[in-house]
Amino acid sequence: MAMILTICDTCKRADWDAETASQSDGEALADLVRAAVAGHPDITLRTHSCLMGCDYGCNLTLQDGTGAPKIAYALGQFTPTAEAAEAIVEFAALYDQSATGQVPYRTWPQGVKGHFRARIPALPTDTPPDLGK
Repeated sequence: MAMILTICDTCKRADWDAETASQSDGEALADLVRAAVAGHPDITLRTHSCLMGCDYGCNLTLQDGTGAPKIAYALGQFTPTAEAAEAIVEFAALYDQSATGQVPYRTWPQGVKGHFRARIPALPTDTPPDLGK
């Protein structure tokens, strides 16, 4: 497992209708990403209930699964479409290939631009945290 893509399976976009929907928007996006990730054995897909980005559904995170000191990302405001799923998987593959987790903007798929909510720095593994000293 080189990288982990986590999708919120409880996300519901503003137009979600409980009477007509058979699944949440997050579940629908996860199904689409699951199909798109099939040809990428180094990407592990998992779902998680509530990533606490409810105003930005559908939400997901990208993080390294090897223990390497790579930055992680939180993304949101996706519509559950095949095009969004393909862009997410394309970016995930670029992230996986990066030693630091940073992917040059010029190589980002159009479908992920504008969806980044946070970039989380890698936690240091060789030094204790600075607790404000």
